[in-house]
Amino acid sequence: MPAQTSPRRTHRRVPTPSTSPASPPASAKPHIGPLDGLRGVAVAAVLLFHAGHFGGGFLGVDLFFVLSGFLITGLLLKEAAAGNGRIDLVTFWGRRARRLLPALAAMVSGTLPLVWAFGSPALIRNALDDSPWVVANLANWHFIADKMGYWNSADTRVFSHLWSIAVEEQFYLFWPLLLVLVARGGKAGRNVAVVAATGALASLALMIDLTDPIDSTRVYEGTDTRAFSLLLGAMAATAPATRAVARLGEHLAGWISLVLVCGIGAYWVLADGEDSPSLFQGGMFLHALAAALLICCLTRAPASPVGRVLGGTPLRRLGLISYSLYLWHWPVYLLLDEERLGFSGWGRTAVIVAVSIAAAVLSKFLVEDPIRFRARWARGRTGAVALLATFAAMAALWAVIPEPHSGAGSVDVTQLTAG
Repeated sequence: MPAQTSPRRTHRRVPTPSTSPASPPASAKPHIGPLDGLRGVAVAAVLLFHAGHFGGGFLGVDLFFVLSGFLITGLLLKEAAAGNGRIDLVTFWGRRARRLLPALAAMVSGTLPLVWAFGSPALIRNALDDSPWVVANLANWHFIADKMGYWNSADTRVFSHLWSIAVEEQFYLFWPLLLVLVARGGKAGRNVAVVAATGALASLALMIDLTDPIDSTRVYEGTDTRAFSLLLGAMAATAPATRAVARLGEHLAGWISLVLVCGIGAYWVLADGEDSPSLFQGGMFLHALAAALLICCLTRAPASPVGRVLGGTPLRRLGLISYSLYLWHWPVYLLLDEERLGFSGWGRTAVIVAVSIAAAVLSKFLVEDPIRFRARWARGRTGAVALLATFAAMAALWAVIPEPHSGAGSVDVTQLTAG
């Protein structure tokens, strides 16, 4: 989910980037409040989509991808510029592990017993089947191989939303390795921009070529076919992009931000998932490109009207818990179904959103922030030992939860029409 990598303090104005190719990109500058708000908008759209109120809300995940590519690449380029092209991969991956894995482990460990206690036999069986792939950050490829139709079968799998976390984790593994090779010398920014642009176009070509008119799950969840969103965000963090945006001036960048927000919002309203085939023929690519341009403009003009709205307290605070909120919302949605609550519609949505936010806040302040910012044991060798111990404990939990017996009362009706 979203990468939150910058310091916590907010600034109303971001210094204009230097024209030197070796200077760090704008994303490496002090924290930009509107980007937190952009995360808040993205996670709100996803929540409303899964609650059945916003058909185009699934595009919030695409916005997350672009933001992640932008922020992570900015940090890596800053490190490369400061270290003459050197990037400490072990340290980078350690930071990513402390940021992402504790919340994921807490959610999986908390969800499995809840599903066992309150879920249907099909939900329990699928949760046990999917858990190892979730922990290995390969959930998206597992779902593709299992032929799980994202648009019509996700409500039988409590971890189905974690395909996007797997895509981001795979990007965090391989993209830094590539930057070690190309982010060197005075033309590091240009080299990275060329690689990112080339990779994004190749990813788009794969999506167009592999799209299945009957089931788009392969191109929707595949790392190769969704990489263009992350790579377009990465390209926006390079020196050529920041120099181009710097020439706009804050006033013009602010107006462009407004136009882009209106365009992206209109596209979200019009898009309708698998019933919008143009999404997979270039529409999603153009959406990601618009999101990358919006991020560039917000870094140039954070005090613009759009920047002030996105940087306001409600959206910014929602953005700060967006990762854990994304992790928890789907299990909550499935466990607090209409039958259990006894009502539906916006009333049910209000309850499950409130419960999801409560779980996200507890995760952030009791698990994520202590490990990420204060726990010395989470670093170095003790951190590695703790990570292995956590995986062992999760494996033990997975092993002790009994799988439901097959029988007339536990038939998974979603499999009756398979094939």
